[in-house]
Amino acid sequence: MRPRINVGPFNLVTHLDDEILISEPNGRISSNRQQGYFIADTRLVSGYRLRIARDAPVLLNSSAVTDSSGRFEFTNSRFIDDLGTEVPENSLHLELDRVLGRGLHEDYELTNFTDFAINLIIEISIESDFADVFDVKANRLQRRGLINSDWNAERSILLNIFTNGGFVRAVQFEAKTSGDSPVYANGGLSFPISLGPGETWKTCLLWRPIINNELMETTNSCHDLLSGANETDMSEPWIAESTKFTTSNIAVNRAIQQALDDLIGLRMRFQIPESVTVAPNEIPKEDIWLPAAGVPWFVSIFGRDALITSLQALHVSYKFAEGSLRALSILQATGTDDKRDMQPGKIQHELRRGELAELGLIPHTPYYGTHDATPLYVLTVASTWDWHANISEIDILRPHVEAALAWVDRDGDIDGDGLQEYAPRSANGYFNQGWKDEGHAILHGDGSLPDLPIATCENQGLVVAAKRGWAHVLEGAYGEKLSAQRLYDEANRLADLIEEKFFWEEENTYYLGLDGNKRPIESVASNAGQLLYYGAIDKDRAKLLARRLFEDDMWSGWGIRTLSARHPKYNPFSYQIGSVWPHDNVLIAAGLRRYGFDQEAQRIAEAMFDASECFIYQRLPELFSGLQRDPGSFPVQYLGANVPQAWASGAVIHLISVLLGFKANAQEGVLQISPALPAWLDSVTLSGLPLGDERIDLTVERAADNTHRFTTGSRNSVKIVLNEASME
Repeated sequence: MRPRINVGPFNLVTHLDDEILISEPNGRISSNRQQGYFIADTRLVSGYRLRIARDAPVLLNSSAVTDSSGRFEFTNSRFIDDLGTEVPENSLHLELDRVLGRGLHEDYELTNFTDFAINLIIEISIESDFADVFDVKANRLQRRGLINSDWNAERSILLNIFTNGGFVRAVQFEAKTSGDSPVYANGGLSFPISLGPGETWKTCLLWRPIINNELMETTNSCHDLLSGANETDMSEPWIAESTKFTTSNIAVNRAIQQALDDLIGLRMRFQIPESVTVAPNEIPKEDIWLPAAGVPWFVSIFGRDALITSLQALHVSYKFAEGSLRALSILQATGTDDKRDMQPGKIQHELRRGELAELGLIPHTPYYGTHDATPLYVLTVASTWDWHANISEIDILRPHVEAALAWVDRDGDIDGDGLQEYAPRSANGYFNQGWKDEGHAILHGDGSLPDLPIATCENQGLVVAAKRGWAHVLEGAYGEKLSAQRLYDEANRLADLIEEKFFWEEENTYYLGLDGNKRPIESVASNAGQLLYYGAIDKDRAKLLARRLFEDDMWSGWGIRTLSARHPKYNPFSYQIGSVWPHDNVLIAAGLRRYGFDQEAQRIAEAMFDASECFIYQRLPELFSGLQRDPGSFPVQYLGANVPQAWASGAVIHLISVLLGFKANAQEGVLQISPALPAWLDSVTLSGLPLGDERIDLTVERAADNTHRFTTGSRNSVKIVLNEASME
């Protein structure tokens, strides 16, 4: 039997809303290892050391217990206590619990298992550098302001405060101990402890952030590892109203459950930035929740990530889509600001709250340098309508959809040739503004950078799908057939341009894009595969493309690479020029099913679930290496990947809908299914699947002859249509 493989990040990471705590497995935090306690895009704690009698404790075990809590179990090495008594190794037990929740609650419990009294000191050293998350990620630490510390011995409170002009961040540490009060010296807290045989010393240390002059009140409940502050309120409604999954494959079940747990844990509360003016009728009456893009670097609102995750999870719950669409509507641009690549109707890319953003050193207040988020917004509205048919919600979003489509036609097409092109206006803007937005992700066949503006192939397909989707809503929800037909015609013209301008006969794929001189970008890449997902290409050419994606230079065995291994700049350890991205692969799998290539879609699904079995917690990361799979291999992590990451978790959930072939029509109360369950997945059961106001219990089973049958629960009033042909 092959041993169980567990690969993944070294750090222990917990998170809740916009808070992140990254440490080594022994609890230590080092500023030069991109670790720390972060909130509001600022690292409030950059260093943490724990000592028992001047020595680091001996780590026994540690683990995250929930997304927002962790436990560390220590013992001691041999030492001489303060009265000269020798204390043997492994005779003390120190338990440290950490729970996030608008701050951090630390619980320390030290128990003496010797048969004699001991006297010692526990030292806790804490440092704060208040670095912006951008600087931490780039290993570009620069002190721009002043840090001061104040110790209140009477109350056992330490205050670290940072000021840079009008930007102020602070963190307060309050000790509540069962023994003598601590002493603060040399940057650390020292706790004098006297313990008789079998006695236990207890202390709480509360880390309380101060953001915008507000002292956050972290939880005062000790050892409350299973329900951090606010987590129960956040989770229970989502869990109660979302789809439950059970399959015949235990490994698939584990991967799905981890993905669902991660999606719950990644939810964050939307806070309207001061820089955004909101009309009175747009002010939300209740909290808006949407997915953070990923931990640790993207715990913020990303338009593209929130929308793709929403599309992936529509068969789980509408809540991500509703929250994301409402938040992005509020942030939608109404004016022009070239410093932020902002144009009327454009959907934001990224919003930040740290020092660099607040002082205008980066344009993320918010920043609008993404070309695909705006048509993705339209497509998400249309796709959400298919699942919930809530006309009152669509009425609210319609003006924003129309503004987005106006941007697509006006500013999305820079030169008026009918194609979508991007080019930054901001001096600090992103060179690439599609989903592959790393600076060297889009390259000519010789490895050179294309001239701007760039028209990537998948952005064209996205606009085709967005216009067809909104045309469908206009027709079905509003009966506006003329307006719908105009959009269908525009989408069809763009689809024709894709075939005319982008098809690459020599490679049986589509050009990665066109550069600023309308010269084809002759690189074989995964971008072309997303044209299948958007349903934007010719059926005969789709067959050629499907075959090309599984040639050895593109298919790693763990998934489709972002760039061909034959390209001169291919690097399997890169961010986007040879790595494997789960969400990209599953979008392609959905596209393959759309065009009837079920076996190819099943190959991707099998690779993704095989990969998930090898990662810690069966949690797919944001991306992993594009190294070739062999009989003894495992997927190799990309250093710096976000784990968990919203659309990687969403990809696992999306795979189930891909294999079941869902096509929702909530307006008519009809759910079409076109199952293509592989040999390793005989059945899938979904409980509480939402369609409109209904909740469906559905089991789909695969027979030996590859046909399928389904059964439904007694409460089902939705018409379910089984189609054994392709998804189209």
